[in-house]
Amino acid sequence: MSESPANPKAPVVLPSDVPLDQFVHDPSAQVLLAVAADPRLTEDLALALLKRSDLPREALEQLHKHKSLTKLRKVQLALVMHPHTPRHVSVPAIRHLYVFELMQVALLPGVVADVKRAAEEVLIGKLPSISSGERLSLAKRSSGRVAAALLLDKEEPIMQAALVNPQMTEARIVRAVKAEYGTELLAPVVCRHPKWSHRNDVKAALLGNKFAPQARLQQFAMELPLSMVKDALRNAHLTPGGKRMLQEALEKRQG
Repeated sequence: MSESPANPKAPVVLPSDVPLDQFVHDPSAQVLLAVAADPRLTEDLALALLKRSDLPREALEQLHKHKSLTKLRKVQLALVMHPHTPRHVSVPAIRHLYVFELMQVALLPGVVADVKRAAEEVLIGKLPSISSGERLSLAKRSSGRVAAALLLDKEEPIMQAALVNPQMTEARIVRAVKAEYGTELLAPVVCRHPKWSHRNDVKAALLGNKFAPQARLQQFAMELPLSMVKDALRNAHLTPGGKRMLQEALEKRQG
């Protein structure tokens, strides 16, 4: 363990005859900054540094200047996920991550919210160009935002997997059902789903979807609170047949 310099802001010069790994666990921020700037830094030592949650921002910026190291995937990913990495370093680096690295960034609780969101946006942008197998894995395991985008996938197994993603929420399903395009597969499946078809907000959203089976919509119209049926009648996207069905259900329920 090294001694802290008299001036804590003064740059530290590490002795060249002492192995660099002797300083990786030093408590001094200035020593860590010197390690991050040292040309002897290797991939393993960089990863050891990046495991330290107390690594200061200045050391992370210095580490980012090692272009030969930050091109290495493990170092790049660890740098993006470190909670103290400046946004001007982490956010541009996100664009270079692979699909499942992006998923990892979006899911890990220690990653800051805006970095997670940037990873999700890049990942959603990649969805049209990745394989069915990758999209199926993402539908099962990804964050709620990514799974919500996959509710409108053109392959039913992928859409079905997104519906049972642990991060899926009622609000995300309501938004997907109300989407202007791409609900041909989703609406009928949600109408039959053992969990989501019992949620009132989902039922109400389905009333305005032209791909939902008419028999299920009639059932929903009889089950929902009258106020929700009346709100659905004001939906500009209702088909003439859907509006007529809701009016008949409303009249029947009002006697």
